[in-house]
Amino acid sequence: MKKRFIFLSILVAIIFVGGLLTGVLLTNQNQHETKIGDEVPQSSKKPNQKEKPKLDKNMSNVLVGYIQDFRDPNQIDYSKLTHIIFSFVHPTKDGQLLFTGEHAEKNLKNMVANAHKHETKAMLAVGGWFHMNGGESYDYFSAALANPASQQKLVNELIEVVEQENLDGIDIDFEHPRTDADAKHLHHFIKTLGNKLHDKNKELSIAVHSKIHGQTLTELAYVKYETAMFQYVDYVNIMAYDGQWDGGYHAQNLSPYPFTESIVGYWADLFDTHKLPKEKLVLGVPFYAQPADPNIKQVSYEAIVESNPDNAVKDSVNMNGTTYYYNGQSMMTRKTKLALKHGFGGMMIWELGLDSKGSNNLTNTLYESIAETTIDDYYTLKK
Repeated sequence: MKKRFIFLSILVAIIFVGGLLTGVLLTNQNQHETKIGDEVPQSSKKPNQKEKPKLDKNMSNVLVGYIQDFRDPNQIDYSKLTHIIFSFVHPTKDGQLLFTGEHAEKNLKNMVANAHKHETKAMLAVGGWFHMNGGESYDYFSAALANPASQQKLVNELIEVVEQENLDGIDIDFEHPRTDADAKHLHHFIKTLGNKLHDKNKELSIAVHSKIHGQTLTELAYVKYETAMFQYVDYVNIMAYDGQWDGGYHAQNLSPYPFTESIVGYWADLFDTHKLPKEKLVLGVPFYAQPADPNIKQVSYEAIVESNPDNAVKDSVNMNGTTYYYNGQSMMTRKTKLALKHGFGGMMIWELGLDSKGSNNLTNTLYESIAETTIDDYYTLKK
């Protein structure tokens, strides 16, 4: 009986203490429950913000930007670019190089200095559509390459300017070889220049026509290249715009997505067929808008966005009494993903001085799109 009493006493004590502890725990739990409308306690620790992906200039895809010789090179954000290309110096028929003036030479020097501070490669483009002495550059470039003596002189002058201006390479913008002879002479020129530049650890790129008709989306035959030439260059900058001039004037064909799809497919197939590395291919995009009314001038992307920031994500806008067609931020992202998924090595901009400032900046859109696509591909391969 006594033992039973002692046992019951112990049992009651355990129940009492257990109940007491349970009550304390429930009280504490109720103190941390928050009803809708109550103030939520704020933690003193702030969550780490996810950093935006960054482009490794030494290992990743390229972002190439052209800048015209009259632009202020101090207004460019070099941190987003792997390459910047000064445009243009002009060839003469006897193989000399011409700058448009002292201002151009000064701007080139400033561009090179600024670029190297940001580990951006500084290059010089020769050619372009118009020649400073009048007319198209084609006549001058074609004549310079056709004669062995003038072609060699042009090579020598380009090597000299690379060394003199501390450049990282040369970009050839012959718009455009139209005959088999043009293509043959350009091939020899590229081979000679490329070998000399590579011996000095410098780069050579070439700007090329899209080779696709903006209206029919079929191959254009009047622009001629010898494909073997591309083995001697580091990058092929595809001018995937200005389709508005094909088959009459159609402003909406400036650079729409289907046009770009055809261009990417053509060049990817060409390089696959000839067993050339597709990493050399760089897809060009326009930073300007084409008016439906051909009597009205083109405008910059910056002007489009300044009229209304909402235009940054659009591809057409009514302004100045006409409709303008262009590529906004969403289109830039789509095109970047298209190019990189096909094995291209990056994106190219014409032209940096046409970009907007601030959050609607297209250069930054391309930069982030390249980085994000590269990271996505990396994780896909890891799976």
